[in-house]
Amino acid sequence: MKLRQVAFSNLRRRKGRAAFLVAGLLIGIGTVVTLLTLSSALTVQAQNSLETYGANIVVAPQTDGLALSYGGVRVGGVSTGAPDIRQADLTRIATIPNRRNIAVVAPELLGVARVNGNEAILMGVRPAEEFKLKQWWRVDGRPPANGHELVAGSAAAATLHLTKGDSITVSGRPFTVSGILRRTGSQDDNLLIIDLAAAQSILHKPGKVSMVEVAALCSNCPVGKIVAQLGSILPGTRVVALQEKVKNRMHAIDQFRTFSYIVAGVIVGIEALVVFVTMMGSVNARTREIGVFRALGFRRSHVTGLILIEAVLASLLAGVLGYLAGMGLSYALLPFLAAAGVSVSWTPALAGAAVGLAVVIGSLASLYPALHASRLDPTVALRAL
Repeated sequence: MKLRQVAFSNLRRRKGRAAFLVAGLLIGIGTVVTLLTLSSALTVQAQNSLETYGANIVVAPQTDGLALSYGGVRVGGVSTGAPDIRQADLTRIATIPNRRNIAVVAPELLGVARVNGNEAILMGVRPAEEFKLKQWWRVDGRPPANGHELVAGSAAAATLHLTKGDSITVSGRPFTVSGILRRTGSQDDNLLIIDLAAAQSILHKPGKVSMVEVAALCSNCPVGKIVAQLGSILPGTRVVALQEKVKNRMHAIDQFRTFSYIVAGVIVGIEALVVFVTMMGSVNARTREIGVFRALGFRRSHVTGLILIEAVLASLLAGVLGYLAGMGLSYALLPFLAAAGVSVSWTPALAGAAVGLAVVIGSLASLYPALHASRLDPTVALRAL
């Protein structure tokens, strides 16, 4: 009779102990699969959220010595000699190799305009992109809905005595204040934010922008690659990565992954201990049986192989069931942990890893009990008969 057949027979005869071993491994593997699956889904959600939470790349004209600037672009009355960026050129961004890593492209045109007899900094934007990029902006009112509305920064509103619903004239053009931007503590407080096309008309710069803010996060490649790609398709500009933001975002995501791996490691250790205790108990309970095997001519290697085969068979079953249980639990828990649109991914790699992990845990944790069984003295074992 082959060892595999003996192992099958032993598992069938000791259904309770086999079920306990499978259940212990199943719970551990299922928990690890659930943890890693949810971690992956939540990491994607976190990455998507971080990608749209502020710019981490700035595209501006090549120029030096800019003072009185916003985002590195001078908006005062003295010309720097730097050309503006052509808005039409921004369509090339969609052609770079890492275009899928770009979440938001927000062009901005900056200049000085006359408002009720005072000078103010005007910023033309595409409201949908700009307010998506700067999600920390809070407006009492609403963003501009057309070319005749504007949002005033808190400092600009105080200086110009503006309130929501006021009608004002910007360089001779009528506007309605659709909202007041709450204090941000940055240069944004000094802005009058209007539609980009309206700003281009007022500042006599049709088809031009002063700078472009880009939200991009490349989890599988350096952001430096995106910077280089943008620089190659936008000549005459300087493309700068805000390294601190990039590093902070990647650090947050990496910490989330690391925590998941640590918890998974703890669970794996506990499962190995459960298997070890179970198999040691099984060996101690089968002392007489092992003595009979040795008396019938089983070598030490045969006894060791028999115990390991039983552990591997139970581990294979636990790995398959644990993966299925883990995925099912992930589906059940995900709606409570993630926003709509985040889904669980069925991956062959994770399935293989789950089964492989179960077999490795079962084999390694059973190795010492198997060696212990092989060292039993058959004469001592047979005395108990």
